[in-house]
Amino acid sequence: MSETLVETPRELDEAVRRSDEHALRYRGDFPILDRRIHGKPLVYLDNSATSQKPRVVLDALDDYYTRLNANVHRGLHTLSEEATNAYEGARERVARFINAPARNLVFVRNTTEGINLVATAWGRKNVRAGDEIVLSVMEHHSNIVPWQMLAKETGAVIRYFDIRDDGSLDMEQADRLISEKTRIVALAHMSNVLGTVNPIDDIVTRARQASALVFLDAAQSVPHMPVDVQRLDCDFFAFSGHKMCGPTGIGGLYGREELLEAMDPYMGGGSMIDEVRLDGFTCADIPEKFEAGTPNIAHAIVFGDVVDYLEAVGMEQIHTHERALTDYMVGRLEEIDGLTVYGHAPGRGGAVSFNLEDMHPSDLSTVLDRQGVAIRAGHHCAQPLMRRLGTPYGATARASVYFYNTSEEIDVMIAAIHKARNLFRA
Repeated sequence: MSETLVETPRELDEAVRRSDEHALRYRGDFPILDRRIHGKPLVYLDNSATSQKPRVVLDALDDYYTRLNANVHRGLHTLSEEATNAYEGARERVARFINAPARNLVFVRNTTEGINLVATAWGRKNVRAGDEIVLSVMEHHSNIVPWQMLAKETGAVIRYFDIRDDGSLDMEQADRLISEKTRIVALAHMSNVLGTVNPIDDIVTRARQASALVFLDAAQSVPHMPVDVQRLDCDFFAFSGHKMCGPTGIGGLYGREELLEAMDPYMGGGSMIDEVRLDGFTCADIPEKFEAGTPNIAHAIVFGDVVDYLEAVGMEQIHTHERALTDYMVGRLEEIDGLTVYGHAPGRGGAVSFNLEDMHPSDLSTVLDRQGVAIRAGHHCAQPLMRRLGTPYGATARASVYFYNTSEEIDVMIAAIHKARNLFRA
């Protein structure tokens, strides 16, 4: 088993008890958790895909459209000025959440758009034939395909970190992979399949020695642990609001100021310009340079309420809660004969992938759904990792927790897995 938060069964029991008390303080904030699925209470364990939304977020979205709806940056009337102030105020709050200057935070639709923005706007200007881009085999497709597109366009070469048997990054390869040819190292802060939290300090140190940049796909880390881009010392950092109790279609991209200023626009049109002439145009300052057209105003404003809510819950408390619940879940899963858990890296996060012998993950997920348990089944947008792990069917089942989940819900999932196994053995 992976390195755990506690050392003894008694300590684990106490940590889980505290975790459950923490969850019960907040479950009432989430109306959807009162739903029943196929007559069973909903047990939502698909948080790596998207999180549920608290009432404060739902109310804030309604408030925008009923009281504040107007375009931003373009009007002098009261509604436009109020909407603009709320939009830019939300940028300040979200930036503060990751300890970044507001002008270094670009609103994007999601992590995927943030990665594509950098691969395009930075990559086309700075990557040439023979240059190298370093990724890992555990990356989400969103942190592979944009770089593959850039490499195909420029003639650059992509090199990949492998993983160890426990699912951790094989850092013994760092000196060989990161060299004077490396232009950027783009890695998941936390794996959406294995829960592995990568050693970013070591990666940044090695990249700096090679004069390479570091991009972090933080879609899985920002919702679940305290993050500080200044301490991480990365160059780019992207995350999604919908995985952290926010609405879909809004996310953030942090970039170092000098890098953002030197990059060309990602898209052209309204809002990203300073002046347009018949013979050309000049760009607005950052971050507006990368926010062409009418933005997702409502969801950006609500994003500010999202981070306020998470700060009130406490990111350190969320992290502690999830580590205890993950230790408990992995222990319960490993008690099941014929079940394989993938990834046991020290300090892992709350995404746990597994397979039950002789059962397709999709079949397992379907049976669990009939018991009210929502998990994910498939390749999790990580097909190269599935091949590296040698998973049956090229897929796994995945249960992922958040701060509103309890050990009782894990127990319901475990009972449902036993039921599935008995059903398929019959």
